[in-house]
Amino acid sequence: MDNFHLIGIKGSGMSALAQILSDLGHQVQGEDIDDFLFTQTPLDSRNIPLYSFGEAPLKPNMTVIASNAYDDNHPSVLRCRQWGLPVQRYHHFLGEWMKNYTSIAVTGAHGKTTTTGMLVHALQAGEAPCSLIGDGTGTGNSESDLFVFESCEYRRHFLAYQPDIAVITNIDFDHPDYFADIDDVRSAFQSMASQTGKQLVVCGDDLQVRLLDIGKDTLYYGFGPDNGLRASNMEVERDGVAFDVHYKNTAINRFKIPVFGKHNVLNALAVIGVALVLDRDMESVKAQLATFGGVKRRFTERQWGSNVVIDDYAHHPSEIRVTLEAVRSKYPQQKVVSIFQPHTYSRLEKLIDDFALSLKEADDVFLCPIFSSAREASGTVSIEDLRARIPNARIVSDDILSEMSSYDDSILVFMGAGDIQKYQELLLQP
Repeated sequence: MDNFHLIGIKGSGMSALAQILSDLGHQVQGEDIDDFLFTQTPLDSRNIPLYSFGEAPLKPNMTVIASNAYDDNHPSVLRCRQWGLPVQRYHHFLGEWMKNYTSIAVTGAHGKTTTTGMLVHALQAGEAPCSLIGDGTGTGNSESDLFVFESCEYRRHFLAYQPDIAVITNIDFDHPDYFADIDDVRSAFQSMASQTGKQLVVCGDDLQVRLLDIGKDTLYYGFGPDNGLRASNMEVERDGVAFDVHYKNTAINRFKIPVFGKHNVLNALAVIGVALVLDRDMESVKAQLATFGGVKRRFTERQWGSNVVIDDYAHHPSEIRVTLEAVRSKYPQQKVVSIFQPHTYSRLEKLIDDFALSLKEADDVFLCPIFSSAREASGTVSIEDLRARIPNARIVSDDILSEMSSYDDSILVFMGAGDIQKYQELLLQP
């Protein structure tokens, strides 16, 4: 049993890692901001001690892991080093730790979290894996030698990993504070693909993925006829989407998922592809996919009077587009209202016209103030710049309850990666 101390333990990846280590019988504690974050709920359920920054008790034998959200000059990092405790970065620790497992990385610009969660759920019918999902969910299983994890491309952190199997859901330009352009992003994925050990399962419908020079076993999936794993005859039903799947021109089965949108069919194909590589029983995979309940902050629905309130992590134009497409698919007759909070100034500045185009897919649009990040506190763009590009868009006021009270039998879609939940809570409070 080892003793772990996590700096920034409430981060989604850090929280999930803490849960895994705790489940495997290790002693785990951590420090972070005092504000309540949803990622601490599973930590509390495991009785993992949480401390304010700078107040955690330290011991000489601790393994210290630091979130990438905090740089080397953060007081808690400096304090551990003053104690003589080496500080490992999250991705470096994970890269070494997973070498004890058969590892499956799920990466891509969009859809990582849902696909990872769907894959973990699908594999529960057999040997339940250790898993790390980007919504802050982690599970350790001492009986398993399989590890499924979400792998992030930001700052090329995923190059610390050498997975046995890797899924690439798509490649898109994001994180403009780090990546120069789409070619730079694709080069990062090229490097990641080259160090995957055994098998790649990638979306063949994605143009940027097709541009990768892949010299190893690769299974392409998608709707297009040039994919080895293909979905067809997609039908939107009352409680989900059904579709046929062919593998190398042989019919596998008709599957159903209780979520909406073509992007979720692609996510399911990625899962089916990995299951084929692992030689899992396809009937069991089909049954598991049919009961997938989703992941946190991805199309989470609640009722508010006659309206449906949807909470979604979408914070990129492509994600907004597929989220609204899924809303229209599930609720074709209702008015759709978007309440959007931009996350980071650099992303909004670089993609502002794309944001405007994607948000215009809603009937009405409300915009929240820009949510900055620990690495980027200000910028040259304002929320008014986005509002000016969207006809009839309005800025959310403090009285969101009054603003939303005129809607009846509508779909209110809250989207963003910051603290947009606070606006939902004002609306949904008793």
